[in-house]
Amino acid sequence: MKDEPTEPRPVILGIDDLRPLPWATRIARTSAEGIKLLQEHRNRFIDELWLDHDLGGDDDSILPVVTLMEEAAFDGRPFRIGTVFVHSANPIGAETVVRSLTRWNYQVRRTAA
Repeated sequence: MKDEPTEPRPVILGIDDLRPLPWATRIARTSAEGIKLLQEHRNRFIDELWLDHDLGGDDDSILPVVTLMEEAAFDGRPFRIGTVFVHSANPIGAETVVRSLTRWNYQVRRTAA
């Protein structure tokens, strides 16, 4: 019996301080961990990126990650991401993320997690 070729597993990253996100292949709990996670995947296609706005702790938020993504797009090297899902309970923060990333041509959807 031959081994069937396996499909590559989708890369689904989450940056959220509380939610378990069981479908994610990797999760970061702070903005610093989120930046590191994105940098580790810099040269790979990310199928889905799930972002929460408020990351708890010392008033941490997703904004440093958003800034990294904006700067990458400004430099002509945006992260290769299929869809960014923003699932924050903070409506103003979520709208800020959606608006910021949409401006740089990332495919962004506001959703519930």
